Amino acid sequence: MAEERFDIYDDGMNPIGTAARSETHARGYWHRSFHCWLARREADRLLVRFQQRQSGKDTYPGYYDITAAGHLAAGETTRDAVRELEEELGVSATYEQLVPLGEVREELRGFAKGVPFIDREVSEVYGLWCDVPLSGLRLQAEEVAAVYEADLAELLALFEGTVSAIDAEGVELRLSEDGARSLRPARASVTAAQFVPRDASYYAYVLRALQASASV
Repeated sequence: MAEERFDIYDDGMNPIGTAARSETHARGYWHRSFHCWLARREADRLLVRFQQRQSGKDTYPGYYDITAAGHLAAGETTRDAVRELEEELGVSATYEQLVPLGEVREELRGFAKGVPFIDREVSEVYGLWCDVPLSGLRLQAEEVAAVYEADLAELLALFEGTVSAIDAEGVELRLSEDGARSLRPARASVTAAQFVPRDASYYAYVLRALQASASV
């Protein structure tokens, strides 16, 4: 199968062509991605959902992460990237249902199966207020091991460093020997260090933006 290609940019975000995914991360080209955080209201509480990455992922296996996210393939726009919600979570949504939360520019460095990478992304960040129950999700087996939700205010305290851990409830994917998929309830004690190591200010910014959008 042909390797995915991305539109790539210089430091001023001027287009400079396209490159394969591996080359983009090896050379540290700037490229674009889509982030979407799912949240819901429950009485006077706001709950935010986040995924746990599959253990087989080449970067940050088993870490907690954005509810759904993905790179933009060459020629794609964020309107096209809404497909990530259906692919990763089984959630159908339109671009018009998304709440814009801003744009972030970040650089992550690490190793993928022993090979160094430089991931430079400009990401458009969105929220989606979604009442689909956790048990109604359909998780993409190759990408998502589980989805949890936690109180927004508690998550914010976690990333602002005023608490060391919070409790979260969710569902985890189970695969039977014949390949059948099912979800089972899960609970976890979650720390900030268990999330993909972005700057804590990213998580705090997103949570505050979600909180503000709840009252609109």
